[in-house]
Amino acid sequence: MQRVASIAAMQRLARQWQRAGKHIGLVPTMGYLHAGHLSLVKRARQAVGKNGVVAVSIYVNPVQFGPKEDFSKYPRDLKRDLKLCRDAGVDVVFVPDDREMYERRGGSLSSPDPRKNLGSTESRPTGFSTYVVEERLSRTMEGAARPTHFRGVTTVVAKLFNLVLPDVAVFGAKDWQQATIIRRMAADLNFPVRILVAPTLRERDGLAMSSRNKYLTGGLRAQATVLWCSIQMARATVKKLKAFPAAGLKTAVKKLVACEPDARLDYVEFFDPDTLLPVSKVKRGAHMALAVFVGKTRLIDNARL
Repeated sequence: MQRVASIAAMQRLARQWQRAGKHIGLVPTMGYLHAGHLSLVKRARQAVGKNGVVAVSIYVNPVQFGPKEDFSKYPRDLKRDLKLCRDAGVDVVFVPDDREMYERRGGSLSSPDPRKNLGSTESRPTGFSTYVVEERLSRTMEGAARPTHFRGVTTVVAKLFNLVLPDVAVFGAKDWQQATIIRRMAADLNFPVRILVAPTLRERDGLAMSSRNKYLTGGLRAQATVLWCSIQMARATVKKLKAFPAAGLKTAVKKLVACEPDARLDYVEFFDPDTLLPVSKVKRGAHMALAVFVGKTRLIDNARL
């Protein structure tokens, strides 16, 4: 397994693979890998075959974090991540730093501290001024709650597509809105990349696997299952009643979350899974997404009803 840190080296390798006729699979991550990430690696390997190449990027992208979010404390363990990738049969791990991704072409940070959040006004990359912005699917849910988030996501993913030159890129269904936006970006901007969305992996109690679950200490871990309980409640309601007013179901979810002393609902939405447009009547086949603060940790989940 190769470890690559520079843009030039990554592009050089990708071009070599293309000339050799190898199919390339990319799994973009922010590291602190878990079984969910490794399932994406497995899916990428299936897509490109034994003779193909699977690349994993590990980069905590500062531009997708808001100024009051958890960029500085986001969990990191590169040594462990590299071992997991090696054991999973990854061919290349791309591990750039902020300077490589946002300053190499002449940009500079307005803040002298590279650990600060590049998405904040105090430390935005002053020499980097080109962003990829999706303007329709990103308006709701995570886009409304975190206004600059998807601009950072689409920008860094576009950069990764240009650096790794993948034939296939694999994303997790836990970030359904993100995967939908990436698919739209790839189509709109004519990236020759097939976007695959792999199922969400869950713990035994239903909690979706997430790097941020590390934050859940003490009784917070048990309270976090309220996201999955909310999804199950919504599924049971729709199965029994066939159709249910979205407003009433949102109220029921809010009450359920409020039963946990340290949980607070950020949003819950019921929508068409392809267009992300909200629905007024929730039927089987509709999609549900929610974000909940458990203590200070913000968790998201979604599922088809």
